[in-house]
Amino acid sequence: MADVAKRAGVTKQTVSNVVRGRTVVSAGTRAKVEAAIDELGYTPNLVARGLSTGTTMTVGFVVPTVANPFYSAVVEEVEALLETRGYHLLLATTRGDGARARRQLASLSSRSVDALLVAGDFDLSECPPAPEGHGPPLVLCAWEIDPPRTLPVVTIDFERAGYLAGRHLRELGHRRVTVVADLPAHRVRVAGLRRALAEDGVSVPDEWVFAAPGATPESGYEAASRALRDRAERPVHDRTTAVFSSTDATALGVMEAVRHHGLRVPEDISVIGVDDIPQAAHAHPPLTTVALPKRRMAREATELLWRAIAEGRPTAPSLTLLDPEVLARASSGQPAAAGCP
Repeated sequence: MADVAKRAGVTKQTVSNVVRGRTVVSAGTRAKVEAAIDELGYTPNLVARGLSTGTTMTVGFVVPTVANPFYSAVVEEVEALLETRGYHLLLATTRGDGARARRQLASLSSRSVDALLVAGDFDLSECPPAPEGHGPPLVLCAWEIDPPRTLPVVTIDFERAGYLAGRHLRELGHRRVTVVADLPAHRVRVAGLRRALAEDGVSVPDEWVFAAPGATPESGYEAASRALRDRAERPVHDRTTAVFSSTDATALGVMEAVRHHGLRVPEDISVIGVDDIPQAAHAHPPLTTVALPKRRMAREATELLWRAIAEGRPTAPSLTLLDPEVLARASSGQPAAAGCP
C-alpha cells in the first residue's frame, strides 16, 4: 500500500479509501491510484485487513442453484452492487437439500462474513436462518412461502404472479387451463392462478395439474407430454386450450411438447410462463410471461444489507413485496373455439 501511495503521490489512507470503494475520493485521484495499483500489481491482503478493521469486506449469499436463470440473474446483480463498494461475494448453493442448506449457513457464518443474504425458502423451511442476535446481519430475498416475521425480507408477490397469469388467460377467453408446475415449491403461484380463474367461476381440477420437478425444460416437456396424452383422450369440448407454467424454463419445454404432438402455439394451445428469462423473448413463438422484478429485488435486499453493516446490527423485521407484471407475447391468444364465454 505504501508503494502504491508513493507511486500515485497520495497517502496510504487515500489508497485504502479507493480499495474499499469509498466515495470520498475524487475521480482524478481515484484514477491515479488505480493506475498505480495496475502498474505494481497490488493485491490487498484481506485477512490482514479483517484482523485490523474487524471486517472481512465479504458478504455470504446462499441460493438454491445457479442453474436456474432466475437465481443467476439475482446473483449477478448482487455481485455487481457489492463490487461498487469494494465487497466480495462468497456464494453457496443448497441444491434443494435441507441438510446441505444447514451446513452452508453454518459454514458461511463461521467464516466471519460481514453480512448474509439468503434466497429461496423451500429447502430452508425446516431450518430458517437464526433471528437477530445470532450471527452476522441477515436479509432474506426471493422467499415464496411463509416468510419469517423475525427478519427483513425483500421478495416478490408470487401469488399475484399466478393471479395475473390467470387473469390474462381469462381475458383471452380460456376456461380449460392445464397447470405444469414445480410442486410443492410453486404452490403459491398455482394458488394465485386458481384464485383468478375462480373469480369467473372457472376451476382447475387436480387431475389437470402436472408436476415438473426442478423447473427445467426437460421436466416441463415430460409433464406437458403427459398432459397432452390426457387431453387427447377427452371429448373435444373438454380439452385444455391453455397451459400455465410456473416458470419460463418449464414453459419452453411445454411449447416443445405441444409442437411434437402436432399442435400449434397459440392456435391450438396458449402457453404462459413466469419470470421473463432472456430466452423467453426469443422462443418460437415468443413466450408470454409474468415478469418478476428480480434485479430490483436484489438491489433492495442489498441496500438493507448496507444499512445493517453500517449500523453494526440487524435491520428491523420487515416484509417488502414487489409486484410482477404480464408481458403479453405471441404464445398466448384466444382459444380456437371462438366466442368461449
